[in-house]
Amino acid sequence: MMDFWKMNGAGNDFLILDDRQLRLPDGKLGHIARTLCERHMSIGADGLMVVRPAVADGDYRMLFFNADGSAAEMCGNGARCICRYGYENGLAGEVQRVETPSGTVTGRRMDRRRYRVRLNDPTVLKLDCSVDLDGAAWPCVYVELGDPGLPHAVVPYGGLREADERTLRDLGRALRYHPAFPKGANVDLYEMIGPDRAYIRTYERGVEDLTYACGTGTAAVALALAARGELKGDTLTADMKGGTLEAAVVCDGGTHLYLTGPTNIVCKGRITDEDME
Repeated sequence: MMDFWKMNGAGNDFLILDDRQLRLPDGKLGHIARTLCERHMSIGADGLMVVRPAVADGDYRMLFFNADGSAAEMCGNGARCICRYGYENGLAGEVQRVETPSGTVTGRRMDRRRYRVRLNDPTVLKLDCSVDLDGAAWPCVYVELGDPGLPHAVVPYGGLREADERTLRDLGRALRYHPAFPKGANVDLYEMIGPDRAYIRTYERGVEDLTYACGTGTAAVALALAARGELKGDTLTADMKGGTLEAAVVCDGGTHLYLTGPTNIVCKGRITDEDME
């Protein structure tokens, strides 16, 4: 049996396993994620985070697996949640360095529930990456964060808040698998609803569905807007189905992205899922 935490960041929900003592085999982590994240058959979540000892100069290491069992480069809301987990379990202080496959992420405790992380720096930014789909051209900005890069396709979508969810899901799936994106892409549909404020829906690679929020997706939209001169300040406020996040684009000897938002400890427990035996 394994102890777990379930957390969410603006509705993006995750399971956390501390593998420093469990020592789970690498080859089984995908299966564990796929089993536990299935909402009707097990606990259910958008992804699984596994805590391991640091291998470099971080406080600890985070491995992230999508709900379909695939390994992911990083997760912004996941990083914020795991920073709270690290703080509350004594793995680090109010400022912590979390190693991820895409590089080290620095997190900061703002208050009991709000955490801010500096995300992996952008490594790819293509401002004009229009995609043809069924005879229609969809304007797109392509972004990768970290190395290896976490891919995002940023696409404006008028009337997003009132749009039919099935239509958005079909579009997101088609763009996610479009040959223009050899690695596949998380698809961030956005609509500006005020100065430096947007409504965002993301179709997430690995979840293979629309999620309630996406942290790196929010940062990708903010970066795209800033690069095109459409962000008046340095911070984008993003409303999503699960809540509100803030993504800041800071140009200080490079382009740095910061993500701030809420965390929620949903439950703590012990896994007794017999499909794990």
